[in-house]
Amino acid sequence: MATRGILLASLVLSCLIQACYGAVLFSSLKKTLQVTTSTKQGVLQSGEDKVTVTWGLNQSLPAGTDSDYKTIEVTLCYAPISQKDRAWRKTEDHLNKDKTCQFKMVERPYNKSLQALDWIIERDVPTATYFVRAYAFNADGHEVAYGQSTNDQKTTNLFEVQAISGRHVSLDIASVCFSAFSVVSLAFFFFIEKRKGKTTQQK
Repeated sequence: MATRGILLASLVLSCLIQACYGAVLFSSLKKTLQVTTSTKQGVLQSGEDKVTVTWGLNQSLPAGTDSDYKTIEVTLCYAPISQKDRAWRKTEDHLNKDKTCQFKMVERPYNKSLQALDWIIERDVPTATYFVRAYAFNADGHEVAYGQSTNDQKTTNLFEVQAISGRHVSLDIASVCFSAFSVVSLAFFFFIEKRKGKTTQQK
């Protein structure tokens, strides 16, 4: 009786976990996709530079490995350097809680052949170091496989993005306006003082 109670409690707990956090675990996915990236040398600028991404099935795998793959989603993901003091950027095992890969680059129907994308880095991408990950989804919309452009430790093939945010633009505009106001004010007071000097000389 006690055993049945424990099993029932475990089943209820499992159902609650699935309902709250989702049934798909990152650790359950098959790493069957190959993903590579290519960028210019040095730091990339958001809103200006691009990342070239290629992805496809690992051709060394047996035929039929991808029989349930229906769609592919390619995402931009935070790399370890940006995880310092930001634990929420580490990959969560429950995928619907995972905040590592917040930027969707593209979603397409699955194709066995090698696919490629030139992605202009969006302006709202913050300053950080990144890699690219691709997820394969089945007909039910659940992740079943993945691949990424770095190794499991997220230490290879990383690239850095320097953000160009709206806040910077606002500060630049405010700075220009303040400078212009200062110049106009100085010119006005110089003109007033000069007129006062001429009036005094005439007297």
